[in-house]
Formats: sequence, C-alpha cells, structure tokens
Amino acid sequence: MSDRFRAIEGLALVAALTSVFGEIHPFCDQVVQNSHDASTKGMHGSHLVYVNDGSPVEENPWRTGKEGRTCTASAYGRRSVTRHVASYTAVQLATTVAVTRTLGYRVPVSALLTGAAINAITHGVIDRRDPLLWLAEKAGKTGYIKHATVVRKAGGEGTEYPEPVQDVSGPGTALMEIDQAVHRAVGVAAALVTAWITLRKGGRR
Repeated sequence: MSDRFRAIEGLALVAALTSVFGEIHPFCDQVVQNSHDASTKGMHGSHLVYVNDGSPVEENPWRTGKEGRTCTASAYGRRSVTRHVASYTAVQLATTVAVTRTLGYRVPVSALLTGAAINAITHGVIDRRDPLLWLAEKAGKTGYIKHATVVRKAGGEGTEYPEPVQDVSGPGTALMEIDQAVHRAVGVAAALVTAWITLRKGGRR
C-alpha cells in the first residue's frame, strides 16, 4: 500500500467514524437513554436515598423490605450513569460495525473496542457533571452557564414541580451545550485512535 493511498484510507476512515460517533450520540442521549437515568445520573452526596427510585430517605423514612433498601446519592448517580453508558456504548458499537461493514470495510475488534472505551469512559465522567463543571470553570464559562438557563413548565397541584423551575443543566441550557460539545470533541479523538490502530493492523476490505 502506497503512503498516499494509506493516508487517503486513514482520512476516509476518520471521517466515517467521526460522523458515526457524532451523529449517533444525540440519539443515544435523547432517545435510548431513559428519563430516570437522565435526571439522576448527576446525583452526588453522602445522604441516603432509596435504591428503587432515588428519592431521599428523609422525605419518607418509613419504607421497609425491598422498598426500604438505601444507598448514598453518589452511589445512585453512579448506577444511573453506568446504565446510560452501557446502552450508549452498545448502540454506538452496533452502528459503527453496521456502517463500516455495509461499506465493505472491517475494522479490527481491538480498534473498535479501544474507540468505544474512550467514548464510554469519558462519557461517564462528563455525565457525572462535577468534572464538566470544573472544566467549564477552568475555561472561563461559569458566567455562560449561569446566564443560559431555562424555566420548565409548572405542573398541576400534587405534581413534583407545582411551580415553574429554573433548570441549569437540561436541554436548552449552556451546560447541556458544553456537554454535547465536549462529547463530540472526544468523538473526534476516539475516531482518530480507532483509525490509527486499524491502519497499523490493516483493516480488511
């Protein structure tokens, strides 16, 4: 294989993988991820919550049996983000294989798994929110995060949010935009590493 052809192959593979990683990401976040994990994956704290729904023990300390099992808020958040990352990784891997195989290209398993690991590990870290907030602060984005918030609709009487609630991290907020931007930047790095390993091992057509 000539150096020129090898470079073209590498550029094409990076472009294809970046496209798959970037375009499948919103689908995994907004469609595949369940609503409960989306709202609880950023939970932190040493206070106790119930394992079955994440509600604070102090709000209803009378549960018993399986309904009464507890864990810390941080542990509950880690469980939620782990479920999300697992589904995200499965869909991303399946899509990557489907796209590359359909185009007649076989990416080595080691390359696929390395790229998936980069995306999965960083995804879990970013979605825990505290590391993302730290990164945003270092980048001087604290003011942006505080400014670009949204107000969610109020629910009726007896609902969880009977009054309008200011949201600082969900869809439409600065933190959400930063979240997506960092994920996509990581996706480019993951695509580059995956392509590099593939070319070293010789992807089969």
